[in-house]
Amino acid sequence: MMNSRLRDFRRLGWFTLRRVLALFVTVLIGVYLTIVIANMGGKVDELRKLQIRSTVSESVRADPSFSEMDSEKRNELIKEQVQLQIEQRNLDEPFIWRSFDYLAQAIQLDLGRAEEMHSDTGSRAVYDIIVERLPATLLLFGTANLLVFFVSVYAALYLSRRYGSRLDRAVIGLAPSSAAPAWFYGIFLILLFAFVVPVLPAGGMVAIPPPEDPWVYAGSVLEHLVLPVIAMFLSSIFISIYSWRTFFLIHSSEDYVEMARAKGLPSNLIQSRYILRPTLAPIITNFLLMLIGLWSGAIILEQVFNWPGLGTLLFQAIGHRDTPVIIGGVVIFAYLLAVTVFMLDFLYAILDPRVRIEGGEQ
Repeated sequence: MMNSRLRDFRRLGWFTLRRVLALFVTVLIGVYLTIVIANMGGKVDELRKLQIRSTVSESVRADPSFSEMDSEKRNELIKEQVQLQIEQRNLDEPFIWRSFDYLAQAIQLDLGRAEEMHSDTGSRAVYDIIVERLPATLLLFGTANLLVFFVSVYAALYLSRRYGSRLDRAVIGLAPSSAAPAWFYGIFLILLFAFVVPVLPAGGMVAIPPPEDPWVYAGSVLEHLVLPVIAMFLSSIFISIYSWRTFFLIHSSEDYVEMARAKGLPSNLIQSRYILRPTLAPIITNFLLMLIGLWSGAIILEQVFNWPGLGTLLFQAIGHRDTPVIIGGVVIFAYLLAVTVFMLDFLYAILDPRVRIEGGEQ
């Protein structure tokens, strides 16, 4: 008995180690490619050098204390200051070496300092800037996707028992409406409920100035949350119901379900134990990957609603060519995705008893 348990622990240990190493390599490759692309293979560094020369030159020439200095000495001073700033930013080193330094720092979540941007508290540390914006994105996307998940599951179960009904056909007809992104619905919702019938705020996360009372502040956040959540809900609810209703219909025709019906088991018990349980693994997999993957669409959605999250931050970072902030956002996403995939491997074994880890393989 003890030997059997020891073998199981060893198998689980080897499986975990292999999965962690595989995901780590994937994160390494993804982050390094982002570093190279964000720096355009080193071309952005050349732009930074030109920007440094222009800034230093304008600063020296605008300083009255240098106005009477000989032009040759002034140019020499500009050259020295430019070289000093280039060395401080390590721009005098080849990009290939610095790219590996960036990679090592990024993997350790040492995201460095932003070049142009700063947090609301004035910090230029990329980690502080991202941590400041991350809760807003998690609040918006977490709320919307959890709402979509629970409504979709219950609605899909309901429709699977009423196949071919008017409501079922209506959902099938509305499924293509999910082809439109959330920001598309957001524009119309803002026009309708913020301007035509002004009952909700057009954007932002909280009223200006922010209320001091915590309950009033929370109420203001909820009020500003309504329109973006509705936009995300409308963009994915019908296709989710249609997809998961199809899962339920397929499993409801299995032999073991027919056997359960023949035994006279209650309909609710059949739905929960024989239909929902076998389909829960792919449904939750789809949901979790959608939850992590959809944040990339936050750039446009958060811009439409002026929501101060990661999407808005990345949009601003791209506009400022602030490479450390761009890389920092991608690193956070890569880690979230890797953790999600890692958790899904074990979630499958919990939700589906047919899945087992044997010999280090799943």
